[in-house]
Amino acid sequence: MFEVNGVLEATKGKLIQGDPRVSFKNISMDTRSIKPGEAFIAIKGDNFDGHDFINEAVKKGSSCIIKEERGRVFRARGAAVIEVKDTIKALGSLARYQRQRYDIPVIALTGSNGKTTTKEMIAHLLSRRYKVLKNEGTKNNQIGLPLTLLKLDVSFDLAVLEIGTNHFGEVRDLAEICLPNVGLITNIGPAHLEYFHDLNGVLREKRTLLGCLRHPRIAVLNADDPLLNKELKKSDKQIFPLGFGVKRRAEFLASDIRSRQNRTEFMVNSKYDFTLKTSGCYNIYNALAAIALGRIFGMGYADISAQLSAFEFPQGRLKLVKFKNISFIDDTYNANPASLRGALEAFSSFKVKVKGRKILVMGDMRELGTQAEFLHRQAGRQAAALCDVFIAVGKLARLAASSAASCGMPQRGIFTCRSSREAGITLREKIAVGPRDIVLVKGSRAMKMEEVFNH
Repeated sequence: MFEVNGVLEATKGKLIQGDPRVSFKNISMDTRSIKPGEAFIAIKGDNFDGHDFINEAVKKGSSCIIKEERGRVFRARGAAVIEVKDTIKALGSLARYQRQRYDIPVIALTGSNGKTTTKEMIAHLLSRRYKVLKNEGTKNNQIGLPLTLLKLDVSFDLAVLEIGTNHFGEVRDLAEICLPNVGLITNIGPAHLEYFHDLNGVLREKRTLLGCLRHPRIAVLNADDPLLNKELKKSDKQIFPLGFGVKRRAEFLASDIRSRQNRTEFMVNSKYDFTLKTSGCYNIYNALAAIALGRIFGMGYADISAQLSAFEFPQGRLKLVKFKNISFIDDTYNANPASLRGALEAFSSFKVKVKGRKILVMGDMRELGTQAEFLHRQAGRQAAALCDVFIAVGKLARLAASSAASCGMPQRGIFTCRSSREAGITLREKIAVGPRDIVLVKGSRAMKMEEVFNH
C-alpha cells in the first residue's frame, strides 16, 4: 500500500492537487491495464508519452497522477496530482523507497550472457522453499526493474533481479535502486561494444554491482572468466567462485560433463549429479550460479538437483523445436559473439535421429561498435567449419557469409537475405529443408529472427 505522502517523500515531488493522505495499492504506467484506485505515472518512452494518456487514466478511476513539471497544468477531479522533474527517475526513487520498507534479501545479477536464464533458474530453484519476486522476462532496465520492485509486499521472502545495461552507469543506478545483498556476474563478453568500447569497459560497468552490495555483501563470480578471475584476488567481499577448470579457486566445480540430445549431465564437486534440459554445455555456468545461491540459502544438493532437472529453459534459448516436421534449434532471443560461439559449439555436437545437413540462419549482431566487422567475419569462419548451409540475414551477417566463403565453404551453400522473413522463404523454397536436416536460428533481438519459423 502506498500513500501520497510516501510518494512525495520518495520523489521529492510537489503536490499540486489533492489529499496527501490518499492511499493506493499499485502504481501503473499503462492505461490499458490500470485499475480504479491505482496511481498513474506518466512515462515518456521512445514511441509514446504517458502524459498524453492522463485523461484516460483519470476516466478509469486513477486516484493519483504523477507527472513531470512541463506542459499545461493538469487538474483531475478527485485525484491527487504530483509533479516531479523526471518521471523515470521518480519511478526509480519509488522502487528504492518500496525496497527499503522490506527487510528481505535481494539477489542482483548482471553479465554479458545468460542473465535471464540464470535469473529464471535461481528463482525456480529458490521457489521450492521461498516466495520469490523476480523480473518478468527481460524487464531489467530503468523501467522494468523498478516496476518489478513496486510489486514487493509482505508476502515475499526474497527477490531475484536481473540488471541489464548498455551504457556506463546503468548498473550502478539500478543497484542503487534495488540495494542488493548478493551480487552475481555471469561473465564478461563482447556485448554492447558500441558503448563500452572493449572488454575492459564491459568489466568496468559490470563490476560496479559489487561495490553497491549491502550486508552481508556476498558475491558469486564465474572464476573461469579471465577478467572476473582477477576480481577474486582483490575483493573484500564473501566470494563464491564457480567454474569448470579452476579447482583451486572454485567453490562449485563442474566435471564429468556429458552432452546428449536436448540434455546435459554433469557432476558438482565430484559428488553430486545434475541434469539440465538443454544441449548447451555453457548453461552449466548458469546452473552453477543457481546451485551456489541454493546452497547459500540453505538448500541441500538433492533438492537443488531435483529442482534444476525440472527447469524449463525460456523461449528462444537453444531449444529444439519442430515446425512443419523440420528440426530447429531456436536460439532467437538475442546474439553477441560469445553467445553465438556457445550456440555453434552446441550445434556441432547436436545429434538427431536421422542425419542430414547442418544449416545456420544467422542475423546481424548489433551494438558491436568498431569491432562489428571483425567479429562478424570471425563468426563466418566458425560457421564454415561446421555448417553445410549458411543463410545470412542483414548487412553485417553478409560479411560473415563472405568470410565463410573465403574459408572454403561452397558458394552454393551460402545465401544472403535482407530480412528474417526472406530467410524463412529461402530456407523452404531454395534450400528445400527437410526432416533429415537441422537448422540453428540466431541473431540480435532487433533482427526478429523468430519470423524465420513463420514462412
